[in-house]
Amino acid sequence: MSTLNIQDVHSGYQGEQVLQGLELTLKKGEIVALLGSSGCGKTTLLRAIAGLQTISQGEISINKRLLSGPNVFVPSEQRGVGMIFQDYALFPHLNVKSNILFGVNKTSKCFQKKRLMEMLALVKLDGLGERFPHELSGGQQQRVAIARALAYEPELLLLDEPFSNIDAKVRNEMMLEIRNILKERNVSAVFVTHSKDEAFVFSDKLALFKDGRIVQYGTAEELYTLPKNKYVADFLGRGNYLSAIVSTHFSVKTSLGTLHSISELSQPINYKGEVMLRPQQIEIIADKSGDGIILERHFLGNTCHYQVKVAEQCYEVNSQLCQFVSGQRVTLHALIHSLVVF
Repeated sequence: MSTLNIQDVHSGYQGEQVLQGLELTLKKGEIVALLGSSGCGKTTLLRAIAGLQTISQGEISINKRLLSGPNVFVPSEQRGVGMIFQDYALFPHLNVKSNILFGVNKTSKCFQKKRLMEMLALVKLDGLGERFPHELSGGQQQRVAIARALAYEPELLLLDEPFSNIDAKVRNEMMLEIRNILKERNVSAVFVTHSKDEAFVFSDKLALFKDGRIVQYGTAEELYTLPKNKYVADFLGRGNYLSAIVSTHFSVKTSLGTLHSISELSQPINYKGEVMLRPQQIEIIADKSGDGIILERHFLGNTCHYQVKVAEQCYEVNSQLCQFVSGQRVTLHALIHSLVVF
């Protein structure tokens, strides 16, 4: 059963169209990242789902209940949606207990006590109910925001760049913790970020935005390894582009020789285009008579990044072999994988 269904949604500000025919379906318990540069429309979509932004065309529904559409607009407080903001938006004059129970403060005292204990345990803040936000670390404040959003059991959770204010040293651990909490509760979530690294860690699927449209939707691995175009490829990581001619249904001819694909190419034989090679898809081999020369070497911990010049083209190469040095002669060899040809 789909939790969130977005069909042909258009929306804008002051006559300027921001969202242009968006389509998105989110399943129960799924976490989707809206990824893209500033101004691409991802936050506008989040606001439209929350009921903080009107749409001019299309429909938004949760669990088959129409929230925004022709002659329909359900106020945000009636949508059953929880929201977590970049700055957490905790009430500074309320302690942790009161912040968490804010959305359920009209229920019975017995229910509130039970829900508070449950939420404090869930976000690992047992014993901190009487503290105030200024007495907590950034990570603890984020946990309070999560507990408050989940306390009234929303049908959908919206997160607007929730990790940008958390110290980089604990950000990855925090993302995994919150992801586990959402998975444990089977909560569906839509997550806005401009960071592909955050999207890779936190989400199940990515919706990559450009100019108010979703240009590709799928798992992080799908978008990274099989991008539909160069915009998607470049947004998610470095790539080398080689002129290529499709020679068979499983191979192309390039300046690095014939490259073989483990999956069938969609382009016809003799098609002229570009093949993309990620830096880790190129093998570097020491060769005194090789036609490549290492221009730069950067140690990255468990790998080394090399810039290698072959003829008139420079290649970015990541390798676990760190013994190569600048000026050394080498040969480059493309590893066999599913080739991406543009």
